[in-house]
Parts: sequence; C-alpha cells; structure tokens
Amino acid sequence: MTPSEKADSFEQAQQDERWMHYAMALAARAEGIGEIPVGAVLVLGDEVVGEGWNRSISTHDACAHAEIMAIRAAGVRLANYRLLDTTLYVTLEPCCMCAGALIHSRVKRVVFGARDLKTGAAGSVFEILQDPRHNHRVTLTGGVLAEACSAQLSAFFKRRRAEKKAARQALQQSGGPAV
Repeated sequence: MTPSEKADSFEQAQQDERWMHYAMALAARAEGIGEIPVGAVLVLGDEVVGEGWNRSISTHDACAHAEIMAIRAAGVRLANYRLLDTTLYVTLEPCCMCAGALIHSRVKRVVFGARDLKTGAAGSVFEILQDPRHNHRVTLTGGVLAEACSAQLSAFFKRRRAEKKAARQALQQSGGPAV
C-alpha cells in the first residue's frame, strides 16, 4: 500500500467512525421511545440525505427498521428511489429485508457496527448484499465501532429483561396472577 493509499484509508476510517457515532445517536432516539436501539444515516458526499431509527413497535410496522426509514427519507429528499453513490451507516448489520431495499435503492456502500448473528444479511447468517446473482452489489465495511454498538444493544436488552422481571415480581407480590 502506497503512502497515499494509507492516508486515504486512514481518512476513510475516521469518516466511518464519525458517521457511526451519528448513527449511534439516532439509535439512542429509538431507545428513548422504547424501540430496539438501531440507528442509520445515509450520506451522499459529506451530506446527510436520510436518517432513521427503529420505529417498528411505535408505528406497528414491521418494516420500520432504521435502514428503511433512512432510505425513505433520502428518496424523498433526493426525489429519486435510486440512491446512487450513497453510503449507509447503521449500528447493526442489516437484515434480509433491509438488504433487499439497499440493493433495490442502489446504495453504493454499507458500513455497519455490530454483527447480527441471528438475522444478519451482510455475512453473519446470509450474504445478500454481495451475492453475484444480483444486478447490484453493495460494498461492505463491517465492525466499525462494533463494541460500542454492541454494548448499546446489550444494555437495552439487559434493562428490558430487568424491567420485565421487576414487573412480574410486583404483580406476584400484589396477589395478581403469575405471569
């Protein structure tokens, strides 16, 4: 790798981390409304063209994942469903649904934080984004701020389990039915 390529690589890594911090702030918004904390920001050049956070629970919409919300916002902003030359930064590896939307919207690059070992479609469980059978393949960078993204999700689920346990105990103590 030439010195110029090293400098470009370093600059790209810094940019990826900066935008992933932005996505983590969006994930905190999801958490603030009781949603699983996943955030996504879609960038064209150095400009935000769409952002989203999970809203499936609050909107009663299984499709309201952070990535989908960011894609929808960018489509409106750019007045085009094709989001050419954009990069999506998302705190959790996209699922199959989101991977399909990323392919159809022609997002150029996806950068994700934590891997999703149950439903990840960017290499953890499925490899949809770079499958050669598609007419468009998305460039991938995984594991950017992975520990911080994973910790954000883990803390949410740990707190949610504790809240459910406390609610069960309170119900039992009040003489209500066992849950």
